[in-house]
This record gives sequence, structure tokens and C-alpha cells, in this order.
Amino acid sequence: MVVGELAQERELVIIGGGPGGYTAAIRAAQLGKEVTLVEKGDLGGVCLNQGCIPSKVLAHVSAKYGELSKMGGLGISMSHVSFDLSQTAEYKNQVTANLRKGVEALCRQHKVELIRGKASFLSDDRIGVENGDDFQVYSFKAAIIAAGTSPVSHPAAAVDPPYILDSRSLYSLESLPEHLILYGNDYTAIEAAFSYRSLGSEVTLVHEHGFSGLDASIEKELIRVMKKTKIKWKQGMELKQALKQEGTLKAVFKADDGTELEIEGTHLYLQTEFQGNSEELGLNRLGIKTDSRGFVEIDRECRTSRSHIWAIGDITGGIQLAVKAISQGKAAAASIAGLPAEWNDGFIPMVIRSQPPIACAGLTEEEAKAGGHKVKTGMFSFAGNGFASLSGQKDGIAKVVSDAENEVILGVHLIGNGAAELISTGITSLEMAAREEDLSFPLYPHPSMNEGLLEAVEDLAGLAIHKPPSKELARQR
Repeated sequence: MVVGELAQERELVIIGGGPGGYTAAIRAAQLGKEVTLVEKGDLGGVCLNQGCIPSKVLAHVSAKYGELSKMGGLGISMSHVSFDLSQTAEYKNQVTANLRKGVEALCRQHKVELIRGKASFLSDDRIGVENGDDFQVYSFKAAIIAAGTSPVSHPAAAVDPPYILDSRSLYSLESLPEHLILYGNDYTAIEAAFSYRSLGSEVTLVHEHGFSGLDASIEKELIRVMKKTKIKWKQGMELKQALKQEGTLKAVFKADDGTELEIEGTHLYLQTEFQGNSEELGLNRLGIKTDSRGFVEIDRECRTSRSHIWAIGDITGGIQLAVKAISQGKAAAASIAGLPAEWNDGFIPMVIRSQPPIACAGLTEEEAKAGGHKVKTGMFSFAGNGFASLSGQKDGIAKVVSDAENEVILGVHLIGNGAAELISTGITSLEMAAREEDLSFPLYPHPSMNEGLLEAVEDLAGLAIHKPPSKELARQR
């Protein structure tokens, strides 16, 4: 190993080139900082290369493939339709490669220095970067840690990797699973269930608790659609063991009452826990506060317990979404540039690219009640929406949660075609502390899925046009 004799001086060093890291690098450069970005793998991190983008490619392809069965009713005839996962894999690789090139080009254009290698802290103002036989030392005035997480192996899964999948290998399969067993209740498990089922795999979704973060009404509609799609579903089951058999595996689950369920499949996805990549960075040398799982503690500016070092993204714990990392990256860059900055996790949108997609922001009805609000809700089925009818996408609902005392919107929850785009209206409303009239007064394009949100808001007052009156209201009339 060749070691640099002197530390090379840098102003701002960022460790990790995922969505949070490269966003922080570009924003800091825009604000006049000289930035050095250190990445040991591919730019874009897990999100671009193994997670967000690959999963959404398959979700997009499977949704398009699923729409083909409805084309006959529209007067479009097709024959000899087939699906080739290897061709989809080539498309996925092309998309991720182009996005990586785009990020690299943006870094060059903003004069962000990119250093390849594995970084670790040597002291509170120096890092070492190892790349093969080369080892260089860099001093810095400020640093941002964006080093992400690593999955923790599930204790029940002592089976060869080709049969066991996690969120980073789930979308790297070379052939469609004959029977995919999904053990989890998060967005990854839900998306994969619909994607692989639409493409022809048998799918069984098993989880111990309810679906993570979903309003009860959205969960009820999701379960209805899953049954309609012939996704097998089991709740209240804990995975106890996974055993390899000839060409397949057997997963053994146990219910609270002690009964066991055995499911045979070709692949098993496990929703795993993650730990922060803090140990390999040498954070213990600096006295930076971390929790028992290696997640770095930060304040509202994303500053760690060392005032000149910030941390962003998955390594800070909590919900692990790219949108969070991106927002934190911008806040950290602004703080380093001396600007007022604050990271706020109040209205992080959750989007699930199921079929139809799910998008939520703010409080669920259950959370609002638990928080002491006097709650009222408005709900509208997309079956009553004109555009949903003409496009053959009538599954889903829009639900709005409001404070009955001051009519402030508390939460917006959607499952239906276009939900991922429509939730932006909900997020803006929540950020602005909008009241019911702020959403019911504006004009909504017709026909469009947007009108579903309008009617859910109007339903807060029992005034939705394309919804039958409640039995109580009908009696009063």
C-alpha cells in the first residue's frame, strides 16, 4: 500500500455519493463551497443502482404488461405478447448507467471533485481514502457523512443466497420466480408482490403485523385489490425457519396461537433490519454519538455531536427513503454555507408503486385520534371518477383527514392511478397548514384523477357530488 506523506487540504469532504451525498455536494458547490465527494462504489448509491430505480423499472414494466389484458375492451387487438426478464434487465442497466453518467456530469459541471475509494476518519479533521494499493490522507474544515447502511442477516434464513433475497437483490434476478414468498410489511414487499404477480409469478405475501404506515382505509382497499389480483396473503405470522430443498425452499411460519404454516416456494424475500455504516468509518475515534445500531445522532441542521461534521440519509436512522436523504443533504449544505437551515421530517411522503400505486402524507386517521385531535374524514372511491372509468383504472380511494374543530388538513392518503403525482398537492397543503376550503375552492381539471381528491375534501362536509349520500344523511332528507 502506498501512503500519501502529507495530508491534502480540502474545504468540505462528503463521504458517500448516494442521493443525499451527491445532492449535498452539488448544493454546497452552488453555495460557493469547494467540495470533495468520496465514493467507494457507483455514484447514486443503493437507491440508483440496487433499490429505488431498479424496483421502479420493474414496477413500470409490470404495470404496462398488466394493462395489455385490458386493451381488447378499448378496441386494440394484440397477439403473441410475451415478456423477457433479460431484456428488462438490459433496459434497467441502461437506465441506471445513464442516470449515473448524468450525476457524474453534474458533479463535473459544478466542479465537485470526485475521489474513488473507501473513506475512514483518522481524526476529527482528517480522513484516509483507500483505493486498492493507494492510500491518501485529506484534511478538511467540514465534513458530511452520507455513508448509508448495511442489511442485518435474518436469523431464520441460513439458506444459500440464490434462494434468499433482500431489498438489494430482489431486483437482480435473472429469471422470474416460479413462486415468490415475500416476508415483510413495507413498501418493498408490497411493490414486489404486484410487480412479480403481474409478470406471471405465483406470489405469497406474509407478515407479522399490519402494513407499515398505512391508514386503515388504505390498507383495507390494498387487501381487496391483492385478493382481486390473486396475491396470496397471510397476516399474523412470524418466520421461524427457512429450509433448502431440491430446487426449492420451505418457509416455516408460526402464528401467535402456536399454529404453524409451511409454504414451499422458489425464492424467499426477507424484510431485514439495517445498521448504520458508522463502525467502518471509525466514528468511535471522534466521539460522535451513535445509537446501538450505529445510526448517527443529529440535530435539526443535520449536525452531529461534533460541530463541524454533519450526517445525512440512512445512516441517521428513522425512515430510510431517498427523499429524506435529499432534503437532509440540502439542509446540511445550507448550514455549512452559513445559511438558516432546518431538516423537518413532518410530512415525508410515502409512495408505493403497487398496482394501483399508493401515496400518503401526514397523519393517518388513527394517528390523528391518538394525537388528541377531534377528527373527521372524507373519502371518495375512484370508481366514481370519470377519468378512472374511461381509462379502466377504477380501483382505489382518496381519503382526507381533517381536524373537526379548525378544519385544518392533517393527512392525505391515496391508492389509485396517479397517486404518486397527486400526493404533491397533499404535501403542499400540509406544509401550508391548509384548511378544507383551501382545497375545495380551487378549480380541478376535468376529467382527471385530481377530481378524486377534490371529492374526498368535499366529502368532509358530506358534499361530494359523485358519491351516494350516507344512510344517515339520506334519512335526514
